[in-house]
Amino acid sequence: MRIEIITLFPELLKSPFEVSILKRAIESGTVQVNFHDIRAFSTQKQKKVDDYPFGGGAGMVMMIEPIDRCIEALKKKRDYDAIIYLTPDGETLNQKSANHYSTLKNIILLCGHYKGVDHRVRDYLITKEISIGDFVLSGGELAAAVFCDSVIRLIPGVLGNESSALTDSFQDNLLAPPIYTRPAKYKNWEVPEILTSGNTPKVEQWRDNKAMERTKKLRPDLLK
Repeated sequence: MRIEIITLFPELLKSPFEVSILKRAIESGTVQVNFHDIRAFSTQKQKKVDDYPFGGGAGMVMMIEPIDRCIEALKKKRDYDAIIYLTPDGETLNQKSANHYSTLKNIILLCGHYKGVDHRVRDYLITKEISIGDFVLSGGELAAAVFCDSVIRLIPGVLGNESSALTDSFQDNLLAPPIYTRPAKYKNWEVPEILTSGNTPKVEQWRDNKAMERTKKLRPDLLK
């Protein structure tokens, strides 16, 4: 997979990709992540990339020209399966959509900033708009990092144990069951006896039951 991230602040994004699972995915060649500074595509004096909104109002708006020039330069080199704008009013990212995006080959992510982008970017250049929740961030950089983490970990070969991702919460519209590790007893707090019994079928049944119990209690909306 190849991911191109278009941003005003590449330095905000680099550190999540320099540690742990994302770092290993990049070093193994499974994933390529490239950062593109929008200012490099500005034709304005002092590399200006934003301006006041037509009609008045507070805040600044990212201009269409540098964004278009950047996307066009990328598309001249290869085809992209999705050109995604990270925005609070987009479609909410969930496990099902993360699974879908993990199967794609080439993705462009556009990070908004200020009051957002000239709406013509959304009308003519973007193929999908994605939100990570009903709240507003200072920019799309953190949302892009969340998107990449949720998607890259699902690519075959990225996790040491591929079945780990299949047992995550939301994969089957259920929350994950409780998990425990050693020691089996700590401060008189004990691990459920079934988990140390060695009876695999009963352990799996216990996990299924607990997953259903937790989902009914915490996220009943998932069962609708």
